[in-house]
Amino acid sequence: MNFLKNKFAVFKNLNLVVSVIVIIPVALAYGVYPKIILFKLFNIKIENNDLANIFRAMMGLYLGMAAIWILGIFKQKFWLTATITNIAFMGSLVLGRILSVILDGFPSRPFITGLLVEMILTIWGLINLEKYRRRLE
Repeated sequence: MNFLKNKFAVFKNLNLVVSVIVIIPVALAYGVYPKIILFKLFNIKIENNDLANIFRAMMGLYLGMAAIWILGIFKQKFWLTATITNIAFMGSLVLGRILSVILDGFPSRPFITGLLVEMILTIWGLINLEKYRRRLE
């Protein structure tokens, strides 16, 4: 029976685990050395401290979200909060990227890949919320 509980937890938490694995490297790429890393990855020049500050703030936001998701993975009572914030976070990224495609045109391949991954994680989170929330009540 304990194996079934652990198997249940693995499937229930997998969306959060994948999200953490995806978002932490992105956060670090945005914020650790934005002047160097963003230029090497995307040819984005950070020419003033204000822009560096924006990317470091984004790093903090991303890491903060990852912390909530990690809490939800390890503490059952935070799973619902972690899942809802994951859906809101990934879904907001999707909406912002779609708006950018409409207003600005299609971005490069890494950003299209990001859109697809974020869309999958949003839908996966919604499915998990519907599927596992009933078991929590």
